[in-house]
Amino acid sequence: MPSFQPLRALFLLLALVGLAVPWYFNIVYFMAGGSVMPDVFWPDAFANALTTGITIDVYLAAVAFSLWVAADRSLRAWRWACIAACFGIGLAFAMPLYLAYRLRAGSPR
Repeated sequence: MPSFQPLRALFLLLALVGLAVPWYFNIVYFMAGGSVMPDVFWPDAFANALTTGITIDVYLAAVAFSLWVAADRSLRAWRWACIAACFGIGLAFAMPLYLAYRLRAGSPR
């Protein structure tokens, strides 16, 4: 059986980068007066054609990812933590973390 440890390590590294880099920009946004209140957040997220496209792309990918994870019974209760992380922290963090978890030693593939 091939070792997936290098790939798992890469996914964990990507999860860390997916946590640090987007949240740097989130903090910059909040420090500049941004908010997660819908009357502030949504107009900012849809401020122009570029941000609208990126916002819709990421949310559709997050929904598809969440449906996949919800159906993955091998994660048991952890699947709900992955879904919460997807929408609470970010898809760039949650997806590689999920993939690394799936590649852990002894997990079904």
